[in-house]
Amino acid sequence: MVCAPVAAGTVAEVIEGMHKAKGEGADMVEIRLDCIRHFNPKQHLHSLLSNKPLPVLILYRPVWEGDNLAGDVECQLETLCLARELGADYVEFDLKIAYDFLAKEDQKKWCGSSKLILSCYLESIISSNEALNEVVSRMQSTKADILKVVTEANDITELPKLFHVLSHCQVPMIAYSIGERGLISQLLGPKFGSVLIYGSIEGKPVPGLPTIDHLRQAYRIEDINAYTKVFGLISKPVGHSKGPLLHNPTFKHMGYNGIYVPMFVDDLNKFFRAYSSPDIPGFSVGIPYKEAVVNFCDEVHPLAQSIGAVNTVVRRPSDGKLIGFNTDCEASITAIEDVLTLKVNGRNNGETFHPSPLSGKLFVLVGAGGAGRALAFGAKTKGARIMIYDIDFGRAKALAEAVSGEARPFEHLPFFKPERGAILANATPIGMHPNTDRIPVEKETLGDYRVVFDAVYNPRKTSLLKAAEAAGAICVSGVEMFLRQAMAQFNLFTGHKAPEEFMREIVMAKF
Repeated sequence: MVCAPVAAGTVAEVIEGMHKAKGEGADMVEIRLDCIRHFNPKQHLHSLLSNKPLPVLILYRPVWEGDNLAGDVECQLETLCLARELGADYVEFDLKIAYDFLAKEDQKKWCGSSKLILSCYLESIISSNEALNEVVSRMQSTKADILKVVTEANDITELPKLFHVLSHCQVPMIAYSIGERGLISQLLGPKFGSVLIYGSIEGKPVPGLPTIDHLRQAYRIEDINAYTKVFGLISKPVGHSKGPLLHNPTFKHMGYNGIYVPMFVDDLNKFFRAYSSPDIPGFSVGIPYKEAVVNFCDEVHPLAQSIGAVNTVVRRPSDGKLIGFNTDCEASITAIEDVLTLKVNGRNNGETFHPSPLSGKLFVLVGAGGAGRALAFGAKTKGARIMIYDIDFGRAKALAEAVSGEARPFEHLPFFKPERGAILANATPIGMHPNTDRIPVEKETLGDYRVVFDAVYNPRKTSLLKAAEAAGAICVSGVEMFLRQAMAQFNLFTGHKAPEEFMREIVMAKF
């Protein structure tokens, strides 16, 4: 089930939130009574429960969690008992106040059809599976209907402990971590047996929670089961990624039981040790790990090896070894070639042109990281003359030597005037959401470029591309590169040919 938290200052606002959650596809709502101003248990609970459009979970948070409750423990218990009597579908008690009460008190007062959720919040995930199991066993002894464990993830590598306890618990359970590093614990909850996941209402974001719409549309949460294969984007940061919007609907379209999730990774070494399951057969690799991840692959495809950057990692089923590929190179260069061919010849019938339209052209590359390396090596194979700028001049110089190009200091870029017909390629995060107003070059120079390519794909039309279009240059969006490299990744992930038309339609509609 997908549950939408509803926290508001008045009963009317809570009721409005419940109806909004239902309209967006929630299965139930969680109502925070301690957020209601001047809360009157009998009056307000009756109004809320008599106007509920879908099942309701009632919470009344204790004061030691830093929430807004002004009453004592006895008041909390009486309020939650009243909610149960008035027809709440679920009532949640915190372990701190409810353990002795639920374990020892007369259970006759718990008549009715309401289910009792016993929750425990841990500031950090307990160090071992055994210690976490002890907490869960203590909770289970209360005979609650559903157990709930919420933690604060300091690192994505802590989450497998939650997945372990979820999959081994003998009673219905909810378990997840909050924060960006804990996001996949929500998304993968159904795979490991969580009976409920949380999604925020559109326009009323809850930190660390995806929206109900994202859960339904981008992640297809209702299709996840124990056999679902998990693919992830390894990156830091990771919130900008639109990969789930493309890969997950494509999995659904092709009848492939998989989910693609963003993975906020701090340490590659710890990550690959923690996520070694055959149920995780592949990864995309983003900023800043495309070069470093090469060292964690058991084998690297020759093209990726020569580039020195990997953006796709596949776990070989036969022996579990990690194989690194680079799908950025062909994706970016063919996107530039195709637009040049279309402009020169009016159409492209899939022919191979010799020489490439890049042959002999000056290729000005900004950024010598993973994406920049892919562009540089691709341009080299097409016969372009390559000039490289990077904030790290040593890195620019090393790449220039590898592709027989020229490196120049980044601070000289604003004063560089290119020859007519040159190609500019931005392979830095400059202009990426949310800092969308920046561009890596001076606007006055854009009119001298024949083509301007921007590897940034969020937003779809960056400030650089807008300025280049106004200056009369041919523009190539990073969305085209993103689509092409994603199609190649899909082939590697699944062993099936990517449905190009379907994936292109998604990009046009969703990006």
